[in-house]
Amino acid sequence: MDKALGDKIPEFNRKKGAGEGGVGLSGTSLGLGDHRTKFEILIIILVAVVIIGGSEFLLKWFGVPQYVLPTPSQIVTALFTEWKFIWPHLLTTLYELLVGFAIGASIGFVLAAVITQFPLVEKVVTPYILLLVTTPMLALVPLLILKLGFGSEPRIIAVALASGPMVMINSATGFRRVDLAKIALARSFGASTFQIFTKIRIPMAMPMIIVGLMVGSIFGLLTTVGAEMVGGAEGLGNRLTYYSSLIRMPQFFAIILILAIIGISIYVLFYWIGKKWASWEA
Repeated sequence: MDKALGDKIPEFNRKKGAGEGGVGLSGTSLGLGDHRTKFEILIIILVAVVIIGGSEFLLKWFGVPQYVLPTPSQIVTALFTEWKFIWPHLLTTLYELLVGFAIGASIGFVLAAVITQFPLVEKVVTPYILLLVTTPMLALVPLLILKLGFGSEPRIIAVALASGPMVMINSATGFRRVDLAKIALARSFGASTFQIFTKIRIPMAMPMIIVGLMVGSIFGLLTTVGAEMVGGAEGLGNRLTYYSSLIRMPQFFAIILILAIIGISIYVLFYWIGKKWASWEA
């Protein structure tokens, strides 16, 4: 019976409506701009050239020392000259971010699914989730280091604790916003709870799920860098502390540039995922 009805249950895939933005949070588009004209692209490039070129000119004109604020050319030069020393630390940061985020996002998604299906679990779990959201995870890093040592494990746990609640909150919000009429229709066809969850709740909640993953990954990146600054001998956060202690500002800002690129890459990745799998509003 269930097998036969499985094909009859409506599946709500993404719509390819004209003018619809990317993944949205409370109606706000996260898109990078679906259709930019050549003129708009030219303006963006010109603004970047003016900012970078203007900074280069003004810093040299006023003779600002590089230990106070380096020029863009000095930052780029430092990035290339120090790359062989930065590269291993970049790999460490990415490893801690990816592993911690994978653990936190998985647990957060499962908890979101459970609490939306079982109200009693939600009442029990919610206070602890709020505690995790409102507590800076960096405050726990020294304790984690004391218990687990100076390896990657404390930072991975901190990233998981920082990213998991973000994924859970947004996913749970998406699961609750599903149109009850669609669920009632599926039940009238004899759909099971599992079928309703996989064929209706998850597809319809996909925009909020992707928002949660994006926000969680950004929180994870911030926590990774902060945890590396607090303790440990590896990672980009450690390099920030190291270069700042030696007043090597070009190298310091080169690390900042790398972190900015990672953050932008995360945003672009989830924007692309949203355009592909959730280019509609639930």
